[in-house]
This record gives sequence, structure tokens and C-alpha cells, in this order.
Amino acid sequence: MIDLYTAATPNGHKVSIALEELALPYTVHALSLSARDQKEPWFLAINPNGRIPAIIDRAEDDFAVFESGAILIYLAEKTGRLMPSDLKGRSRVLQWLMFQMGGVGPMMGQANVFFRYFPEKLPSVIDRYQGESMRLFRVLDGHLKDHEFLAGDYSIADIANWAWVRTYPWSGLNIDELPHLKRWLDVIDARPAARRGVVIPPSDIDLAKPDDDKARAFVAGAQKMVETGGSNKGGV
Repeated sequence: MIDLYTAATPNGHKVSIALEELALPYTVHALSLSARDQKEPWFLAINPNGRIPAIIDRAEDDFAVFESGAILIYLAEKTGRLMPSDLKGRSRVLQWLMFQMGGVGPMMGQANVFFRYFPEKLPSVIDRYQGESMRLFRVLDGHLKDHEFLAGDYSIADIANWAWVRTYPWSGLNIDELPHLKRWLDVIDARPAARRGVVIPPSDIDLAKPDDDKARAFVAGAQKMVETGGSNKGGV
């Protein structure tokens, strides 16, 4: 049994999707980021960085893993699935996983902060992060022109990138001119495990649908978090 400590963010969804794909038994512990559950001493004992997600593998002497990418690698290696075991195949998956961890997530996360949450609108800053996010999307689109998935078969690299890229409307982005990226998004969206994973834990909003009343209420709360220095910039 795995305990999953998470919230309804792309980084959290990466792990819940993987757990669903792997059909591993797990218990969800939903943290309230606005209440700063992630900064409580009990959680800092699991993840000293005070960010979601994190897991505890009860079958492995209560082994704790934090950082979403590290969790994905751990689960793939634990099960022998969603990542090849050969040197080159494993490297391809890890390259695209690092692409998300070092690029897509941070750039979209900052676009979210300055486009959605930051109390002062700074056009040059918004343009910077939206522009870099779109550059990364074009890299994905170019690669996916000749590949069904990012690194051979469907893998943790696809899960990690999809969990973020699907939320492009939240970052104020448009992908109408990226047909291969759209095709890939739709293919993964049709996977039952992916659909289950993005509603764990349950949330009133869908980050891929930013313009309804519940989303606007969420933005108002997130803006207060930013103003008080409590945002989880890489995860919303």
C-alpha cells in the first residue's frame, strides 16, 4: 500500500495518474495548500521541501519519496513498467521527463503566477514566461510529428508532460497551431487511468477550464496566497 500526499495540481496529478496506470493500491491524503498543510512539521518529516506530492511506500519499510519526477521513476522501477529497462530506452524516457521537470513545469508555473495570480500585471514578465512555455510546446510538437509518444511506448515522460501541458488555458496559452501536440493530448486524455488520475484528489475546478465561476473563485484565493508569500508556484 502506498500513501499519496497530494493536491489537485499538475505535479500532484502526475503521481495519481501513474498510480492509476500501474493499478497500485494507494490511499489519498489531500493537503490544503491554502491552509499550508504542506508546511506542517509532520509533512516536512516526509518532504523537507514542503511541497506536494510525496509518497510513503508502506510495503518498503515506510520508505518516503518526494519530488514528483523522483516518485515517477521510483514507481516505474518498482513495477518494471512505464519505463524501459535497457540503457538507451531508459535514457530517452528520462530525457523527456527532465524536459518537463526543468522546463515545462517551471515555465508554465511562472506563467500561471504572473498571468493568473500576481496582483500587478507585468506584461514583459507575462510575455517572457508564456513565450518560453510556447517555445517548449513547439519542441514537443516537432518531436511528436514523427512519434506517437515522447520516448517509444507510453511512459512516465508522457504522464509528466501531459499533466502540465493539458492545463495550457490556465497559463493563457493557445495551441491551435500545434496539431501534433493536440493529437498527443487527445490520445492520453482518452486513457481511462489518465482521466481518473486528474480528478484525484477531487477538486471544484479543472485547470484546463479556467473561465467558470469556481475557477475565478480559486484564482481569488490563490492571489491572496501570492500576496502573503505562500504560493506553491511550481504546482498550480
